[in-house]
Amino acid sequence: MRGVGKSWRRGPLGSPRFLVGLGMIGAVCLLSALADSLARFDPTRSGVFPLSPPDATHWLGTDELGRDIVSRVLYGGRPSLLIGIGAAALSTLIGVPIGLVAGYVGGRLDRLTMQLVNLLISVPGLILALIITAMIGPSLTNLVLVLGFVTWPRVARLVRGQALAIRETVFVEAARAAGGGAAWIVRMHILPNTLAIIATQFSLTVAYSIFTSASLSFLGVGIPPPTPDWGGMVRSGLNYLALNPTMALAPSVAVAITVLGFFFLGSTRK
Repeated sequence: MRGVGKSWRRGPLGSPRFLVGLGMIGAVCLLSALADSLARFDPTRSGVFPLSPPDATHWLGTDELGRDIVSRVLYGGRPSLLIGIGAAALSTLIGVPIGLVAGYVGGRLDRLTMQLVNLLISVPGLILALIITAMIGPSLTNLVLVLGFVTWPRVARLVRGQALAIRETVFVEAARAAGGGAAWIVRMHILPNTLAIIATQFSLTVAYSIFTSASLSFLGVGIPPPTPDWGGMVRSGLNYLALNPTMALAPSVAVAITVLGFFFLGSTRK
């Protein structure tokens, strides 16, 4: 039992950063899931008291159209989480197989793959996402596709590096000598030994995608109104900081908490 306790403390559950991140993400997910019950007002319905300061009715005040800020922040978590998790899932589905094949096969295929990956990584992700989103149009689905396309090269390069190291290990050499095929070795030996770093990168990709989607909305190419969106709320709130600073402050804090939560999860040493 003493050994189990030491193992628990050394694992992610024994890391304060992991527990803090898990608590932050859990709170954001819970509040977003219960938005229908917690929100006291329709987040898209205009009111008769625009730019109202915080009071007993509207705890964080109202925006320029009289919409309740608390309700919009609660509902705004849904598209942000969907975009972040959806983009991370897409980038994982694309990047992991490419990285595994390039790392295990090596040679010319590896060089060609890495040239493409390095070319895509050399372009700033936000700029690339901005260009593609402006071309295909803003929507939740398009943002998932765009951010998944922007982030998969980093996943592929990371997995490729792990596959290069693992393919030279003794147990892989033994499996190859025993007659194991390339596909079987990758599935049974290479992939299982990369799952920890894939999970870490998944969490970091979610954080990056949420922040980037909020940035795109701030620039005017995110989720179209009137759908509540944290980045769009920050953009609107900057014009009314003197009248009601919570318009920009509340969604900014929501973005920061969510991004930091996923970052803490991803940066925890397993």
